[in-house]
Amino acid sequence: MTAIPAAPTARPAAFRITAITAPIGTTARRRAAAALAGLLAADGLVHLYWATGATWPAADERDLSLAVLGMDVSFAPPVVLPLAALTLTGAAAVLAHGYGRGGRLTRLVTGAVAAGLAVRGLAGLGWAARLLDSPPGPFHTLNLLLYTPACLGFGWAAGRLARAR
Repeated sequence: MTAIPAAPTARPAAFRITAITAPIGTTARRRAAAALAGLLAADGLVHLYWATGATWPAADERDLSLAVLGMDVSFAPPVVLPLAALTLTGAAAVLAHGYGRGGRLTRLVTGAVAAGLAVRGLAGLGWAARLLDSPPGPFHTLNLLLYTPACLGFGWAAGRLARAR
């Protein structure tokens, strides 16, 4: 009696969805963690810089606020120092997770970073599509060309990294 070959169960390569579910190798994981940690650290350092009262790249605090957030808010130390601490802590945790350190805690922080970036990226799409209100000025352009793509791209990378063990 001849055995009937089993039908293939795998989909052709063109139809596989493996971007988030495929295992991530050690080198790729470390590179993703380093890139994400670099972004978060740069953000944290910029917030530390703003805590000094400097407003670069804007002329004053109001212009900086409108370019970065699309609304007039304070960039005083009590506002920006906690944000600096949060992003620098996130950078350290993401990097540690990428190198297999810190266990569940760094994995959870990496997941929180992914969630935060995804929420900001989705809000950015809302601003880009003008579903959410933002004043005219540089924020709309910066959001469209820089903030939203960075948040969506790095959020995806952080989500993938958070799934890696």
